[in-house]
Amino acid sequence: MQWTMLGVLTVAVVCPLTMLHLPAALLMGAIGAGILQALLEGSVRVAPLPFALAQGIVGCMIGRGLRPSILDEVARNWPLFLGGVLFAIVAGIVLGWMLMRLRVLPGTTALWGISPGAATAMVLMADAFGADSRLVGFMQYMRVLCVALTASLVARWWGVDMGHRPPVIWFPPLPVPQFAATLGLIGGGVVLARRLAVPAGALLLPLALGVAAQDGGGLAIILPPWLLAAAYVLVGWSIGLRFTRPILRHAARAAPRVLAAIAALIVLCGGMGWVLARLAGIDPLTAYLATSPGGADSVAIIAASSPVDLAFVMAMQLVRFVVVVAVTPALTRFLARRAAA
Repeated sequence: MQWTMLGVLTVAVVCPLTMLHLPAALLMGAIGAGILQALLEGSVRVAPLPFALAQGIVGCMIGRGLRPSILDEVARNWPLFLGGVLFAIVAGIVLGWMLMRLRVLPGTTALWGISPGAATAMVLMADAFGADSRLVGFMQYMRVLCVALTASLVARWWGVDMGHRPPVIWFPPLPVPQFAATLGLIGGGVVLARRLAVPAGALLLPLALGVAAQDGGGLAIILPPWLLAAAYVLVGWSIGLRFTRPILRHAARAAPRVLAAIAALIVLCGGMGWVLARLAGIDPLTAYLATSPGGADSVAIIAASSPVDLAFVMAMQLVRFVVVVAVTPALTRFLARRAAA
């Protein structure tokens, strides 16, 4: 009965979010439904193996977007990428450090939560590295929502029509050998991660294996929309069902200062976009979307509907994603030690 209620709540939350064209509507809707179920004192939880497989699917999806063409774009404009990526990461670290010093959120939660990009990866990795994934998810998806709304408003102000999107084909025809190989890669990565006890390995090993198999082995990674939807729902439920009333009260108290930090990050990254536009001759909307702090999927949708350099925008977003995933664990450990000293 509880699983049935959770499914009904998920549909009830996801449908209005989807009609509003909000980014990551399925994921955020599943988190919201999980929170509601937890507040109703539900006892169901997502089992570890399905949760790990969902992480593997998300990791493979991320790896699918890391193509060699991105390296060509970065090589042509490496000073711009270096400046834009480092600025966004440093701005996020400074704001997260301030929230941590002010004890707005416990431990290193603020550092994981304000990281500019890779929202789902940050939530999953934070859980593996000992931070409170519930509050990290609260911060990350609040940032994704704020960034997406701001970018949409800027694009509309620029005269871009955001109302038309291609319909999703949920059950496309599947090339069976490639799909089976993709499932094998995900399953193998998850099993290897469990055997090696790698932190966040269920996400990171399928990601790395997917990049290697795609770019080095010629594998076409096949992830139909229904499979991605199932992964998003499982991840969302796993996060949402762990919320409690005290955690929600803590999140509500922290929300004003978290929103202020997110607004500051958006403004700082927008300023960096203005600098890129002035110094490098990039058109302002391209520069703004490229430096927008995260929500690569929503930025991709906006950029695809706009008269911008899409390759430049997505290359900067994905490069920042890779750097954030690579350096955030070490940075949070270092800053946590400094704060405790």
